[in-house]
Amino acid sequence: MDIEELSLLLSASRGDKPAHILLKGGKFINVFTGEIYEQDIAIYDKYIVGIGDGYKAEREIDVKGKFLCPSFIDAHIHIESTFLCPSQFAKIVSLNGTGCVVCDPHEIANVMGTQGIELFIEMTKDLPLEIYFMAPSCVPATQMETSGGIIDAQQIRELYEKYGDRILGLAEVMNFPGTYYGDRIVLDKILASKERIIDGHSPCLMENLLNAYILAGPMSDHECVSREEALEKLRKGMYIFIREGSTEKNLEQLLPLVNEENVSRFCLVTDDRHADELMDIGHLNFTVKKAIGLGLDPILAIKMATINPATYFGLKRHGAIAPGRYANILVLDDIHDFKINRALLKGKEVDTYKWHGHLDLLPKNKKLNLKEVSAQDFEIIPKGTMARIIGIIPGQIITRELIQEPLVRDGLVLSDVKRDILKIAVIERYMGTGNMAKGLVNGLKLKAGAVASSVAHDSHNVIVAGVDDTDMAVCVNFLREIGGGIIVVKDREIVCYLDLPFGGLMSLREAEEVAAKMRALDKETKTLTPLGSSIFMHLSFLALPVIPKLKITDKGLVDVEKFGFVSLFVNGERD
Repeated sequence: MDIEELSLLLSASRGDKPAHILLKGGKFINVFTGEIYEQDIAIYDKYIVGIGDGYKAEREIDVKGKFLCPSFIDAHIHIESTFLCPSQFAKIVSLNGTGCVVCDPHEIANVMGTQGIELFIEMTKDLPLEIYFMAPSCVPATQMETSGGIIDAQQIRELYEKYGDRILGLAEVMNFPGTYYGDRIVLDKILASKERIIDGHSPCLMENLLNAYILAGPMSDHECVSREEALEKLRKGMYIFIREGSTEKNLEQLLPLVNEENVSRFCLVTDDRHADELMDIGHLNFTVKKAIGLGLDPILAIKMATINPATYFGLKRHGAIAPGRYANILVLDDIHDFKINRALLKGKEVDTYKWHGHLDLLPKNKKLNLKEVSAQDFEIIPKGTMARIIGIIPGQIITRELIQEPLVRDGLVLSDVKRDILKIAVIERYMGTGNMAKGLVNGLKLKAGAVASSVAHDSHNVIVAGVDDTDMAVCVNFLREIGGGIIVVKDREIVCYLDLPFGGLMSLREAEEVAAKMRALDKETKTLTPLGSSIFMHLSFLALPVIPKLKITDKGLVDVEKFGFVSLFVNGERD
């Protein structure tokens, strides 16, 4: 803002010149005081310039009887996990009342390194929806997997220097053992960010090791599962980001902790939510409504999605309806059901914006760099009687370690549909090394066929699970040819798929088309598993070796609590 622009805003604020828009007669929700009262809101250009009586405007909008609420801020999301390119993501969430997001681009960074981050920044630099970034702290997340990029502390410093107004700090520090044990590589990244926000990621971490983790620098956590864990982190000074995504659903469990005294230390986030859910149920508007439905005072719920994240990140233009803030305002019919009557984004109605794609910036599509596979590649020869099985926990991304006897026939381990124990594999897709780790998983509830995805947090190698080895091979080979995506195969035939050629993570299609394809995927997948399309979100987190307990990467089976590899068979040798 230059002096001429500021002078114009001051003139409109004093009432010396007409505002552009006047929202007249609405019930203004004040997130600073917790009050709701009738007040006119004057808007000039993209800013709120006045709150009160006596303002004139070129256009008056009668909102009498409606509620005026600040638009929402998502404090932690991975845009890549929506399957949408950034502009299509921005279009959909803005229609759902979001005016700003802080994203962690470590998915695209794990695929493309700093080139992926810079590509995202360029693609979002002039969108109506404000998109800020956090510099990924873990690319790769660990040394127990193969990624497409590596980002060190010096590269993080360079990103701050080049994009300091867009990159707010260090993204979720997922290598929490490396943090509290003082790994120099991890600490160098934290120290490079000491003047900025540092987000945490410390699932199930408590007591003395939590003390050490917080001392190192992380300020928030979005991985709390239990109230006990969240309360200890809250008491020790962390901000708690309550997550409600497509797979990770922590709102109902953690919400009873929130009260008027501590609400300023909580934010609502989505972390990961698929395109069809964004279209069908919404973004933070859904989460706020659900929180209110669970009994939380509406003002407290709104604070957790507006002023709290704005304060945490120092976003002085966002988070409230106040002079000098962006005119990001929701007009609501009711404060409980959160039906949005109209949404303004920087002073314009959201549905009037045209959302550019910047798809010309993308590198040309190419195949995934892995060799063609066959059914024989998925054979597992038993090296013991009892096997370690990854046990999925519904609604969570943490897993259990199950020790059970697998089904063996003719000297080979088979998928066991009756006990819901299926084969799973992760295949390296960047350097053509041929790395493949094989394991067993419980909880996917797949009755036939196979599913596969090039979205496998955080390094995004190809992950595949199935009842039939040949179907697993068909899945992988098809994704190899189209450059990535998600796919369902049964009896050697492709049942349905969604191509994700942007880094093997995102579609180049319009949001509405992606959502339609996801709905079709859900319908078709439900013929094979009651999980429907949510099986892909579960699948994607089974490769994340920083979330307890048992995970699998292209290099092997990982015991996250021991932070090391283990054999598939108990007391057996590693493959």
